[in-house]
Amino acid sequence: MDVFVNFKDLFLSVWEKGIFGINFYEILIGIGIFLLFLIFRGLISKLIIKKLEIISKRTTNKLDDTFVHSLIGPVRFLPIVLGFFFASYYMTFESDTREFVNNINRTLITILLFWTIHQIIEPVSYVLSGLGKILTRELISWIVKSIKILIFILGTAAVLELWGIKIGPIIAGLGLFGVAVALGAQDLFKNLISGILVLVEKRFKMGDWILVEGIIEGIVEKIGFRSTVIRKFDKSIAIIPNFQFAENAVINISQTTNWIISWTINLQYDSTIDQLKTVRKEIENYIKTNEDFKPELGYAVRVDSFAESSIDMYVRCFTKTDDWDEWLAVKERLAIQIKQIVENNKASFAFPSQSIYVEKK
Repeated sequence: MDVFVNFKDLFLSVWEKGIFGINFYEILIGIGIFLLFLIFRGLISKLIIKKLEIISKRTTNKLDDTFVHSLIGPVRFLPIVLGFFFASYYMTFESDTREFVNNINRTLITILLFWTIHQIIEPVSYVLSGLGKILTRELISWIVKSIKILIFILGTAAVLELWGIKIGPIIAGLGLFGVAVALGAQDLFKNLISGILVLVEKRFKMGDWILVEGIIEGIVEKIGFRSTVIRKFDKSIAIIPNFQFAENAVINISQTTNWIISWTINLQYDSTIDQLKTVRKEIENYIKTNEDFKPELGYAVRVDSFAESSIDMYVRCFTKTDDWDEWLAVKERLAIQIKQIVENNKASFAFPSQSIYVEKK
């Protein structure tokens, strides 16, 4: 019997002393409180958040939908923070342990606050999208990403400060490390700055057809921090460093409002003056009266020069269409009309030729 009595006394002693001075009764109560809040977390997820999602979907704007979706994580994390706080508040800790637990509570609250701010940034981007005339969609995306990274860094620094880790020496060390990295990564920063200039100056946006002479032509699919992804017309992908768009002339073909036609027509030297004048006049009348063209933007049909094997007539005009396929069709109709005009006036197109004269002795 003494053995059982000793075991009972030992068990009660362990039960009262528990872990870190907390008896097991308080531990069980604390675990129960924490589990209760975990159950409450599930209810929040299934009832409150679902209800908010249903309400937000009834509206026509996406701001409230994004706001509800972005807060799902922090809202589900809130019961965990509250559960740990109330569970630890109920327990009786020693002074050193109490300070440690308080730091955990402060850490959880800090994470919750910075996580909430981090998530709210996404809905704010919808407000910024209203500044489309000032900021491009890609630049807004960059700003949002940069703010999120800054909030993450500040949150991490705040948590480290709570645990007595001074961030000053860390920042100083990172500064020296940043200088070393900058010296070895000049091209990276060069491309980054060039990318920002492209977005600020609105040279092009995703979906635009651009041309950089001697470098690339295609459709912009993505503008990144270091490079831009271009889909070429053979469907291959090209990744171009951003500095190429800062140092070279970029032609944004998608922004073309009136496509130009600029040709040189080569007529034979045996064409008479009357033939040249008639051909010129009929081509000019066609451009002035045809609905494919915009003569108010300027046009020119003139005998331009005497080439080695032809009399050159210069034709320049602007089309009404801004569609590339329709522009090709307009060019085709103009080419057929010019050929018909030349043939109707019994003139002929020239081709490269040379005459050889043999001197008789």
